[in-house]
Amino acid sequence: MGTEAMQERTEKNAGSVVGPVILLGAPGAGKGTQAQRISEHFGIPQISTGDTLRDHIRRKTPLGNQARDQMEHGQLVADQVVCEMVAERITRPDCERGFILDGFPRTLKQAQWLDRHLAQKHMFETDQGCRKQPIVIQLTVEYNDLLRRLTGRRTCPTCGRIYNANTSQKPLVEGVCDLDGSVLVIRNDDCEEVIVERLKNYEAQTLPLVSYYEMRKRLHAVNGSASRLDAITAEACKAIEHGDCV
Repeated sequence: MGTEAMQERTEKNAGSVVGPVILLGAPGAGKGTQAQRISEHFGIPQISTGDTLRDHIRRKTPLGNQARDQMEHGQLVADQVVCEMVAERITRPDCERGFILDGFPRTLKQAQWLDRHLAQKHMFETDQGCRKQPIVIQLTVEYNDLLRRLTGRRTCPTCGRIYNANTSQKPLVEGVCDLDGSVLVIRNDDCEEVIVERLKNYEAQTLPLVSYYEMRKRLHAVNGSASRLDAITAEACKAIEHGDCV
């Protein structure tokens, strides 16, 4: 999508009810990049559950303390805690027209909770008297492409900047940070064995979610190939603009 077309559509959508947008995609599929672009296009916030969790822990809220205690005991943060954090976040003024969820829901139980919560709170009702349903954008990327992206990731231990040896995000000098000259490192969770396990776990966890949203005709699968950056954004925005009401 060209810059002028993007600007025109952004102005057109200013002030309109967008509703909830959910991004699904395996690690390395480009969710963060697309969430940012969609956020800018519609003027709605990108909500990362990881960032929200860390914010609660940093501020030592009751929910943050519960989450920290569970993590310190080697437990996963309970669904109830995560859902309450999301519930609090989406009531803030910047979410009045809509929001993009990146990293939530992760389970079928969370998806069902979100539907119930939005209905009970009468969120995102339009002037026509109907309610915007969550639109789910699934970024699909072939397994070998995901593996190539993830195994190529290199991190600067000094400034934290991320590069990729297998994409266009290469450093100017191989293995060296452009900003401070530090030797780039491969993080433990970026080694192939760990990545393969992460992708397996994601697939097993996400399959019920895909089925859930497919049955409700809310799922929009979009080819997430890195060479289609603008096309991905355009397809996602079109699906969101034509989202259903009930």
